[in-house]
Amino acid sequence: MIQLHPDCLIFKTSQGELIPCSAETVTIEMIGDASSIIDPETVREAAAAVVHYFKYDLHRETVSIAEFSEALQRALRCFGFDVTTNTFENGVPIGTDLREVARAADDYELVFFQRLRAEFLRQARESEEIVRFWGLRDCAKQITGAKRWGHNCERFSEQVVDFLRNCLSIDADAQSRSRGLIVR
Repeated sequence: MIQLHPDCLIFKTSQGELIPCSAETVTIEMIGDASSIIDPETVREAAAAVVHYFKYDLHRETVSIAEFSEALQRALRCFGFDVTTNTFENGVPIGTDLREVARAADDYELVFFQRLRAEFLRQARESEEIVRFWGLRDCAKQITGAKRWGHNCERFSEQVVDFLRNCLSIDADAQSRSRGLIVR
């Protein structure tokens, strides 16, 4: 068996595929936009702490993405950061890319909200606990036609979040369960 680099783990995907990867690289992908806010040294230390936990405390080199994500959130909380990590499947965040919804709507705002509602309902049927959307910032720039973030982008992103919150509040199934909503 080939020996792994000390900062690497073998990540098991939901399809059972095993992928050796640097924990720091996976950490940066999981924390997304927060990686630009948190000091890079802190990110490295958190990743190293999680690797140490799995390799030396639990004597494991193979972990699922979900296990790593949960341990990473705990490590970052110990460093004083309350960061929610992206949940990945096959290297792609779980949920719906809002940029794809915008593309499917030909970048028309009214069509976008119709498609967004349909996507919310699809996810609500398939998901037991959490409905996830990502790419909000780029979607807002795409729909408003902006090259840089501005007032119109901010307004549109707030509309999207409000719309999804409204979808969640009128979702009868969510009332009976404790369904959550994540928009990034």
